[in-house]
Amino acid sequence: MDYIRRANERGQADFGWLNSRHSFSFGNYYDPRHMGLSVLRVINDDVVSPGAGFDTHGHRDMEIISYILEGSIEHQDSMGHKHRINAGEVQRMSAGRGVMHSEYNASNDASLRFLQIWITPNQHGIEPGYEQKTIAQQGKLTELVTPDGRNGTLMMHQDAVISRIQLEPGEQMMLDNQGRSGYLHIISGTVEASSPEQTNNTEQAINLAAADAVGLIDSQTLQLSVPNQQAEPLTALWFDLPAVS
Repeated sequence: MDYIRRANERGQADFGWLNSRHSFSFGNYYDPRHMGLSVLRVINDDVVSPGAGFDTHGHRDMEIISYILEGSIEHQDSMGHKHRINAGEVQRMSAGRGVMHSEYNASNDASLRFLQIWITPNQHGIEPGYEQKTIAQQGKLTELVTPDGRNGTLMMHQDAVISRIQLEPGEQMMLDNQGRSGYLHIISGTVEASSPEQTNNTEQAINLAAADAVGLIDSQTLQLSVPNQQAEPLTALWFDLPAVS
């Protein structure tokens, strides 16, 4: 692995109604070692108190993806959309030339938790756009967001793919970034990860748990193995990204 990001080393912001952990520099948290990877600029792990949320605010020229982990979001924007996004759903908003929106916890008695993901687009000044979907898992690796919206996925304006990984205890898989960059963010479960081309010594595999992450820049492959004794499956997001120049 070329980049390792441990859950407990992320930046943190606590506003009372919002507790957010930042994988990369964001807001008042700044660390030049963690500015994003390729076009992946933000992964915020946000927990929002019941009834609270983000008041109306603006964005432009950013692909904003939300993956709901617990609870539901009430979304409203200047494009005329007013929707609820539930746990397991994925939301994509292309800010384009400018959009205003608000995001609130839809519940008055349960917390909301979601991953807020920002990806820099390859087109600027476009018409803003919005989508949300529930995408069922199909096999170990299921695409959620793609450049062309293929096979029922959401579409974003960038040469990147966001996929969900699900592995049962005892299962393995190989991720091949084929000369591109890659980023793996663990949602739940644990996994042993290694880059076979860097070492033939399996003892150099590292253990990843919930909210840990690793990135590939020069490495070409990432081997994932879920321990047999693990009680729960592995769920993770895999980002297939343009090569870092």
